Amino acid sequence: MEERNILCIDIKSFFASVECIKLGLDPFTTPLLVADKNRGNGAITLAVTPYLKEKGVPSRGRLYEIPKNIKYIIVNPHMSLYASVSKSIINIFLDFISKEDLHVYSIDESFLDVTDYLKLYKMDDLTLAKKIMQTIKEKTGLTSTCGIGPNMLLAKIALDIESKTSPDFIAKWTYSDIKTKLWNISPLDKMWGIGPKTMKKLNDLGIKKVGDINKYPVSFYKKRFGELGEELWLHANGIDISNIKKENLDTENKSYGISQVLYQDYTIASTPLIIKEMSSKLAKRLRENKKVCNTVSFGLSYSKDISKFFHHTRKLGENTCDEDKIYNACMNIFDNYVTDLPIRKISIIASGIEDNNYMQLNLFEPINEIEEKNKLNEIIDNLGNKFGDNVLLKASSLLDYSTIKERNNKIAGHNK
Repeated sequence: MEERNILCIDIKSFFASVECIKLGLDPFTTPLLVADKNRGNGAITLAVTPYLKEKGVPSRGRLYEIPKNIKYIIVNPHMSLYASVSKSIINIFLDFISKEDLHVYSIDESFLDVTDYLKLYKMDDLTLAKKIMQTIKEKTGLTSTCGIGPNMLLAKIALDIESKTSPDFIAKWTYSDIKTKLWNISPLDKMWGIGPKTMKKLNDLGIKKVGDINKYPVSFYKKRFGELGEELWLHANGIDISNIKKENLDTENKSYGISQVLYQDYTIASTPLIIKEMSSKLAKRLRENKKVCNTVSFGLSYSKDISKFFHHTRKLGENTCDEDKIYNACMNIFDNYVTDLPIRKISIIASGIEDNNYMQLNLFEPINEIEEKNKLNEIIDNLGNKFGDNVLLKASSLLDYSTIKERNNKIAGHNK
């Protein structure tokens, strides 16, 4: 198995810690939580400080669930502030490594492949991790945690399972830790990639801890769970062939992509609007670059507490930059694979890129309708380029869970 030096760095209690730093308070001694005060006692806590976590207050519970004897400070969320701080942290990472060796997993968590930098800095991965974490602390005041591993999987699991209780908030796992640490993880949903429903199915098979997955061959899991079954077996044995640099270069050279880390958990019902808005943005990028695609990949990650995701691809059967066709392909994947769990990240990638130098006719779509749609898109694109993308929006953008206006402002540099 290939051995890399991967760091998985997470900011401890990110939203709540940012609010504490802004107020000049210590997150480890302050009972602060982030929630929308306007929603009353039923509001969901988006984040709580490490101090409150030690008191047993969950990150995503309801205010009325907090025991009456626990006193706390409540502050409204400031999403643009969190995005700004997240960008500052990413810039710190880029002071140490190149962009192609960085994978931003969520607003407060990233993977860094430092393999090719250890000789440059004359450090081992543990020492470099400490240096990066100290820089984050000095420049932002925030405390980070870090998992180190020979691949992304083991780095992430080291972060989730061990780093947060380690004295220096760092945990390093190697392939030699698979039998002694990885295989002993129980209950199963403590492992990245296994959610409650999958855990129940495995429990019904007599599988209670990760090592028990080896009771059956990989072919058994492929038959029972499909392609996710093979991944389940591989991950249970510490195998992960993901390569940050290769995937970044492949995406940059051969495709157009868009991803969005949502600032709160979304439901199955509210997510299609986000997919529609992202499909529209991606189609606009294709049109601006005079490109078309013939393949769409759609990925979805659930809440960080669940650590489960999927990513699938659909051939479109034609070259297109039509947002409806991109959206329909994404929704086909969404409807077939989504599980009723809180959703936190969405990504769409258009690949099979070619120059848009001809019109492909569709027997079921009259040519005048195609021409009218192209003219309408051209008018909308021109207005957006001249006056900003928020000058003309769909009515759905007025819904509470729409993110398009905020994303347009951020892209245009008007984020407050």
